[in-house]
Amino acid sequence: MRILLAEDDEKLNETLVYGLKQAGFMVDSCFDGEDALFYGEQNIYDVILLDRMLPSIQGTDVLTSLRQKGITTPVILITALGTLSDKVEGLDLGADDYLVKPFAQEELLARIRCVTRRPRRIVNEETIRLSDLLWFPAENRLTGPLASCTLSKREAALLETFLGSGSTTLPRSLLLMKVWGPDSDVEEGNLDNYIHFLRRRLKTVGSVLTIKTVRGVGYSLTGIS
Repeated sequence: MRILLAEDDEKLNETLVYGLKQAGFMVDSCFDGEDALFYGEQNIYDVILLDRMLPSIQGTDVLTSLRQKGITTPVILITALGTLSDKVEGLDLGADDYLVKPFAQEELLARIRCVTRRPRRIVNEETIRLSDLLWFPAENRLTGPLASCTLSKREAALLETFLGSGSTTLPRSLLLMKVWGPDSDVEEGNLDNYIHFLRRRLKTVGSVLTIKTVRGVGYSLTGIS
């Protein structure tokens, strides 16, 4: 899962990035609203953690702009402003949750789990099902009809992107940004390599799901029942 963190307090930013990475997330971080809006517009994140008071563009204005552009990525506002009116305003602007500073790392992780929960695929808080696959994100473990195997972090990020998109064809550019981030200069051949690795994993666990190459566009997950 890839998270965007926009927080202008450098120490808090560093602390949150460390904690999120320790919890197994891939994190991009920035320190002002202009960068937060640019990154958020790429529409490659599973969650955006957005400080309400940011330099250049306030977090609430970033949120409003993202929602006006049709970007529905879950947003958790993180702020020192904790009055009822502040919370209501943030939620009315399109935030999915509102977390008042200071907060515990455990609460942040719980809020992230909550806003990313997809009822049609959730078996419980730590297990995702699609067709004949069970995916355990905390363990990076994939289970199918025949076997189980552990995935690398890149393989896991790629798998989660496919699981969250169903049979939708995903452009190569989107997959590259989702797995490697918007600032990465990774070569496109790396994506092909990881698609090959993931196809091999699906075959190993005996899944009916396959990854189809859509020539000139990208890839799609097929065999979903």
